[in-house]
Amino acid sequence: MSNTHLSPHTSWIPYSADCDFTIHNIPFGISKSSTGAYHASSIIGNYVIDLAALNSLGYFSELRIEQSVFVNRYLNDFISLGKEKTNRIRAILIELFSDASSKLKANEAHQMQVLKDSTLADMQLPIKVSNYTDFYSSIEHATNVGTMFRDPKNALLPNWRHIPIGYHGRASSICVSGTNFHRPNGQTKAADAELPTFGPTKMLDFELEMAFVVGKETALGETIPMDKTNEYIFGMLLFNDWSARDMQTWEYVPLGPFLAKNFASTVSPWIVTMEALEPFRVAQPTQEPSVLPYLQGTGNNNIDIHLQVILQPEKGDEMVVSTSNFKYMYWSMNQQLAHHASNGCNMQIGDLYASGTISGATPDSYGSMLELTWRGTKPITMPDGTERKFILDQDTVIIKGYCEKDGIRVGFGEAKAKVLAATS
Repeated sequence: MSNTHLSPHTSWIPYSADCDFTIHNIPFGISKSSTGAYHASSIIGNYVIDLAALNSLGYFSELRIEQSVFVNRYLNDFISLGKEKTNRIRAILIELFSDASSKLKANEAHQMQVLKDSTLADMQLPIKVSNYTDFYSSIEHATNVGTMFRDPKNALLPNWRHIPIGYHGRASSICVSGTNFHRPNGQTKAADAELPTFGPTKMLDFELEMAFVVGKETALGETIPMDKTNEYIFGMLLFNDWSARDMQTWEYVPLGPFLAKNFASTVSPWIVTMEALEPFRVAQPTQEPSVLPYLQGTGNNNIDIHLQVILQPEKGDEMVVSTSNFKYMYWSMNQQLAHHASNGCNMQIGDLYASGTISGATPDSYGSMLELTWRGTKPITMPDGTERKFILDQDTVIIKGYCEKDGIRVGFGEAKAKVLAATS
């Protein structure tokens, strides 16, 4: 369902002009009640919408959905209903909260059951992550990293423009926004040292990313043509793929990232549907040379998402350290998915696929401290006068993102986490 017809709509729920969760959004997540129950939810303005309550009150009666789908620890069963039903639920919500509707607006008793103050909501990881894959799809980021570690003339490896590079990551350590974590320990080796040492990373970094959720399964051996990929992408979240750069430098040869990236990843709690993002589609950068036929598609497959990374020290003022955009991505989500399935790898509902670090062409749009400080050689000066080469203990990193066009705003909220001291 496209949002293009929604521009005249306003809601009887008040919200500010810069609100992420407008009537044009209606994302999905999981909230935990004071009694410990998990409920599928949505949000508008400053109110979390309890979908379990709406279903029990009969607002989704036409769809005949079991209550267990809504009283659930994760959204996987909800997503498994298929887009025909989940889009219909979203359409019902848009109708219920539109100024033109009086059904819920006039029923204060139902409102008491359905609407909760979002500042008091205990938001949870929205999906049981079946599998997690991290890609490496920003040409600016890949070029910057290649320039740092190799000859700038050979910054991109020969395969980079031909194939969406990715690796399988750790699903169990993906955490919802607000989950703090300890600085990881690991092996590192100084350039002038003969042997490695073990201890806390000295080069802890964030990675500004987006992720998409798979909403339709494939069988082992089945592939997904490019022109069918949109059927399999349910929605998107903000994603921070925390990285220990010194650990990564020592361990990544010959098999790639391992302990340097599997200790924590942070996601936002609300999955914004692809239908809500439809008005913000844009063309992706020109791919040269032309990609192989199975990666060629039509239409606009990138999305204009304004992104911001905020660094918040334990004391003192916070600072915006990066302003970027998802539209810069060289490889689209559709190409990532088509490639992932091209060898017959079976896709599962709840699979989470991250974009890789999102960097733009200018230094203020770089999506990691590695790039922003050029591997620590150009420290960032914070408002209190302290410097950051990488992330320190008690620092909090906040990623925010939103789309805006023709008076329609659709946002993602935030992905936030604080770094605690390493454990012994």
